[in-house]
Amino acid sequence: MDELTQQFINNNHTAINLAIALLLGALIGLERGWVARDQKAGERIAGVRTYGLIGLLGGVSALLSQAVTLWAFPAMFIGIVAISLVAFQARIKHFPDYSITSLVGLLLTFCYGAIAVAVDPTLAAAAAVITAIILDNKREIHGLVNKLHAHELDAGLKLLLITVVMLPILPNRGVGPGAMVNPYEIWWMVVLIASVSFIGYFAVRVGGTEKGILFTSLFAGLSSSTALTLHYARQSRQSVALSPLLASGVLLACGTMFPRILLYCAVISPSMLPKMVWPAVVMTLLLYVPALLIWRAHKNGSGSEAPHLTQNPLDLKVALMFGALLTIIMVLGDWLREWLGTAGIYLLAASSGIADVDAITLSLTRMSTKTIDLHTAVFAVVLAASVNNAVKATMAAVLGHRQLATRVAGPMALSLMAGLWVAWGV
Repeated sequence: MDELTQQFINNNHTAINLAIALLLGALIGLERGWVARDQKAGERIAGVRTYGLIGLLGGVSALLSQAVTLWAFPAMFIGIVAISLVAFQARIKHFPDYSITSLVGLLLTFCYGAIAVAVDPTLAAAAAVITAIILDNKREIHGLVNKLHAHELDAGLKLLLITVVMLPILPNRGVGPGAMVNPYEIWWMVVLIASVSFIGYFAVRVGGTEKGILFTSLFAGLSSSTALTLHYARQSRQSVALSPLLASGVLLACGTMFPRILLYCAVISPSMLPKMVWPAVVMTLLLYVPALLIWRAHKNGSGSEAPHLTQNPLDLKVALMFGALLTIIMVLGDWLREWLGTAGIYLLAASSGIADVDAITLSLTRMSTKTIDLHTAVFAVVLAASVNNAVKATMAAVLGHRQLATRVAGPMALSLMAGLWVAWGV
């Protein structure tokens, strides 16, 4: 049966591709016809039949370009453009609608038909399905644009700038004394941390106040658990009754830091991941479990205003500062390793963890592939994360209400000690 099927496909390859071109056009036409289903016959410029025929015409034009003349496709394409413009101009007189979406859909349908015959029917089918989905979700897409803030759009464009424009032009080789610094690798890590923070910001944004402390805290760990700890500590003094729930939120946010570290390891140094898993899992559970127990014991259906972690999900100044910090840490790491050995790495990790855990984590993860052994890298990362969580526990104790501080301190201390013990033994 398989041989007969393959033989049938080979013998009728052209006819099958033309049928695919027709069906792809009909698919887009079905969506367009559904949108205009309330219009009377003759009021629609194109529906299922027209789009299907345009897809078929695109396939025929590709065949003629291969068999007769290369000018067949451009000539027919120009003809479709001309006919469409005349039809749309005539329709505007009676139905003022200046959107060119349907016109673009017609032209794309013609091109998909040609692609199905002359290039790859699978590619044409994928493009046609995506086009139909985009056309069908007009309201949702417009609603998303309306909900988007100016600074969020600016952040998205900046993320594309540092990723698509700047990353490819950086030299992918060691520069400077001893060729210790690779600009491409450093900027790639900047892009990685910026992307995680960007996703975390919008996770909090989508959750909104309805999801309350639990959802906000879980995803705030992807962007800034320190900022959330500061916000919730201050809020606990203003709303004492919410202190237990806010404490669970702080623990959740701090626990989310460890899956983020595992993500960095998986992307940058997969060989480090098996040794990093157990310390990260232990520290995460020792923060998540108490957080969920506190939450279940004190939840009362009240929500909490989502913390404003930052006015901009991505700031180029912050990205540049982060890149400079990464460079400094990597250079210091090499110097301290040569001067003090492993103790120098641990000293750097502990001091860096006071302010930020991402920069030292990325630096140590990268160094584990070249200059330091995996055990040293894992213990240093856990040490930096532990110091960072200790700083956040201190913030909660100093700035927050006593009910928040007492519930945060115990799990933080237990997680810190257990993580260091497990990391030392791996």
